[in-house]
Amino acid sequence: MKFFSTLNFFIWSLATAFSTAAGYIINNFYDAEKDKINRPKKFLLEHLLSQQSQLVLYFLLNGATLIAAGAASFKAILFFTVYIFGIWIYSSSLKRLFWISNLFATLLAIIPFFAVTIYFKNFEAVVIYHASFLFLLILIRDIVKDLQNYKGDWVRSYQTLPIVFGNLKTKIIVSALIFLNSVPIFLLIQSHLGLMTYYFYFSIPYLLFVLVLLWIGSTQKMYLWIHNLLKILILLGVIGIYFMYK
Repeated sequence: MKFFSTLNFFIWSLATAFSTAAGYIINNFYDAEKDKINRPKKFLLEHLLSQQSQLVLYFLLNGATLIAAGAASFKAILFFTVYIFGIWIYSSSLKRLFWISNLFATLLAIIPFFAVTIYFKNFEAVVIYHASFLFLLILIRDIVKDLQNYKGDWVRSYQTLPIVFGNLKTKIIVSALIFLNSVPIFLLIQSHLGLMTYYFYFSIPYLLFVLVLLWIGSTQKMYLWIHNLLKILILLGVIGIYFMYK
């Protein structure tokens, strides 16, 4: 029984990895014109493959996602079909809309986390705390990315927070979200998660450092640094799950 549970978790993780990779490709496909302005070097590297080749790879990865999901269950196929469609809708149209783009992108990032929780019927409070922490962290990263991409978003008529409210108000919103994230951090520290607890202790000064950088700099390069620092924190959190309860 434990073997099948572990195997299903691996299959679900594999399907998530395939769908995420496909989402990255289709997102870059629709962002091509914007990336020419915001990140010309990155644009050149990512578009060594023709757009036709990118679309072929996108469909192949989505096919691999559904095949992997089929090995788990029919419900998994339904979930990933909707998930793939959600990523396409976000990339092709929703990401231009005010507020919805940030919230929808963040939800897409954590939905597999919730889906695994429901699939394995794990409804402990700590799961909700962790999901809340991750949701706020990814939302902060997504808004900082909008600060970084201001120029290209403005040219392409995207309705992001920095364009609608300006950089100052957007920084205030990001700061509020960082302080709000102290609530799930505190709850997670109190949950006694073994070695993983040290990660949440570490995240407090780490996010304060990010907050300082946010206010002392207003260049695209500084926002890129902050964006990468937040991605590192998210990655460390994913790795830290292995050390939970140890």
